Amino acid sequence: MSARIIAQVVVSVGTVVGRAFFAAYKQAAANAAAGGGVAAAARGGKEGVMDALTRKTGMSLEEACQILNVQKEADLAQLTKNYEHLFNANETSKGGSFYLQSKVVRAKERFEMERAEELKQSQAKEQERNNTTANTNDSQSPPPSA
Repeated sequence: MSARIIAQVVVSVGTVVGRAFFAAYKQAAANAAAGGGVAAAARGGKEGVMDALTRKTGMSLEEACQILNVQKEADLAQLTKNYEHLFNANETSKGGSFYLQSKVVRAKERFEMERAEELKQSQAKEQERNNTTANTNDSQSPPPSA
């Protein structure tokens, strides 16, 4: 009698676990089909790259803006000024918080990564534009000589 009960419990648990794995697989397949995250970054989409930066740093650009009290379009001077003020205000030797000081450093790093990525993309576009211009100039025939 006890073997029958154990068998029923094993079958019931197996069914529940199987359904859970199936549901998780369906969700993972739907996410992959939607093309989020790594797939978008691999395609070179700006959102995918920025999402990758967010995952890498653990901080979104919006969060970095809030921590440093700047706008996304802030110039480097304002960013540096706010960074230095917040870093010095949270100096542990002055009774500040190491945690907050670390957040300030990570926020500045996030901005720097964002700017580096934007510069990299603009240089790639410029290079592509130069290559396109060079190809159109090469394809034109030289003027006839007199």
